[in-house]
Amino acid sequence: GFPRTVAQAEALDKECQIDTVIDLDVPFETIKCRLTARWIHPASGRVYNLEFSPPKVQGIDDITGEPLVQRDDDKPETVTKRLQAYDAQTKPVLEYYREKGLLKSFSGTETNKIWPHIYAFLQTKLPDMSQKDAATPR
Repeated sequence: GFPRTVAQAEALDKECQIDTVIDLDVPFETIKCRLTARWIHPASGRVYNLEFSPPKVQGIDDITGEPLVQRDDDKPETVTKRLQAYDAQTKPVLEYYREKGLLKSFSGTETNKIWPHIYAFLQTKLPDMSQKDAATPR
């Protein structure tokens, strides 16, 4: 996400007024498992996930029968380094927005369980477009 550093957050504040920052608090182990389970078919860009969208035959593209590869960014050691760097950079940004009273955190491990809470929160922040459109004369 953006901003990733306090300096970027301060620069963003000078350009626009931020009134809400959403933090998705997902355990690193969950993120690591999802990323390291991702394999791709380089020629087509098809993406497989060994946990929830696996190929029919492990390591083989369903359509072409060609081998799947794991991107360097998705290898366990790389994912761990990326998550550690993200954590080191992001904690100060989260604290920056927390001190301003703008941070809302949502914790969980599954999109379908987190999203309803985020959606309900956003409904309190965003105008209901259907009511706005209904009130606008044509």
